[in-house]
Amino acid sequence: MKRSEFYSITPEGLNIKLNSPDEALAALDKEGYVWFNYMKATREELSEIANTLGIHPLSIEDCTDETQVPKIDEFAAYTFVVFNALRYDQENLLSDEVDIFIGRNFLVTVSGYSETTAFPLEGVHSVIDRNISAVSRGPAWLMHIILDFIVDRMADAIDRAEADIDLAEEAILDSPAAFDPSKLIYLRRNLLSLRKSLFHEREILIKISRNDCEWVPEKATVHYRDIYDHLSNFLEMTESHRDNVTSLMELYASMLNNQMARDSNQTNASVRRLTMITTIFMPLTLLAGIFGMSEWTVMTGGEENIRSSYPFFGGIMLLIGAANFIVLKWLEKRDWKKLL
Repeated sequence: MKRSEFYSITPEGLNIKLNSPDEALAALDKEGYVWFNYMKATREELSEIANTLGIHPLSIEDCTDETQVPKIDEFAAYTFVVFNALRYDQENLLSDEVDIFIGRNFLVTVSGYSETTAFPLEGVHSVIDRNISAVSRGPAWLMHIILDFIVDRMADAIDRAEADIDLAEEAILDSPAAFDPSKLIYLRRNLLSLRKSLFHEREILIKISRNDCEWVPEKATVHYRDIYDHLSNFLEMTESHRDNVTSLMELYASMLNNQMARDSNQTNASVRRLTMITTIFMPLTLLAGIFGMSEWTVMTGGEENIRSSYPFFGGIMLLIGAANFIVLKWLEKRDWKKLL
C-alpha cells in the first residue's frame, strides 16, 4: 500500500525526501517549496497542515468527497484544484480524484481514495526527476508536471474506448442477432462520463492559461496551454466516439430489422408454398374420397366397372390439379402487379 510522502524542493534542483508532515512544515521557512503528496489522507491528517498553510475547512471536506466534479477555486492563501485521473479497464471507465492545493511555497496533492483504480500519481516521480531543473523554479511547474502526467494517461483510456467501439462494430456486422446491445449502452455511458470530466478539466486549464490563478506565473502558463490543447483534442475525439456509438445503435437496429424481415419473408414463402399445395390437393382429395366409397362401387355396377374407369378419373384429377395450379399462379402474379 502506498504511503504519503513529503519533499523539499530547493532552488538548486534538489528533491529532498522528508520523514513527516512536521518536517515538511518546518521546511516551509527555507528557500524553495514543499510538496505534500498524501495518499488516502484522513481529514485529521489534512487538518494538521491546514492551519499552517491557511487551507479552508471546506476544501478539506471536498478532498474526501469523491463526488466532486473537476473545478478550480481561488482562496486568499492558495488555489484549490480538483482533477480526475481516468483509466479504462474491461469496458469500464474508472476515475480517481486528485486534489491539488497550490500556494506561494507549497504544493499539496491528495489522491488514492478510489478502491477500483491504481494510485493515479504512481510513476510521476520519474518524470519529476527528469525535469527537476524546471520543477525547482516553483510549485506552478511541479503542478504542471503532475497535470500533464494525468492528462497523458487519459490518451490510453480514449484509445481503449475507440478499440471497443471498433470491436462492437465488427460484432454487429458479423452477426447482429448474437450481439449484446448492452455493450453499446455501457460504451455510451463511459463516453458521457469522459466528456463531462474533460469538459470541466478544460475549463480549469482555460482559467489558468488566462492568468486567473495567482500562484501560476505568466511564464508557466505557456506550459499549461499545451495541456489545454491535449484536453481539447481529447474532448473532440470523445464527441466523435459518442457519435459513432449512436451510429452503431442505429446500424444494429437496422440490421436486426432487416434480418427479421428476411426471416419473415422466408416464413411467408414457405407458408405460401404449403397453401398452394393444400389448395391444389383439396379437390383431388374430395374426388378420391368420393370414388373410394363403397356406395359408389354399387352405383357404378361393381368393381370391374370402377377399375375400367380408373384412367378416366385419373386424367380428370390431373386436369383439375393442373388447372388449380395455373389459376393460383395467375392470381399470385396479379396480386404482385397490384403491389408494384
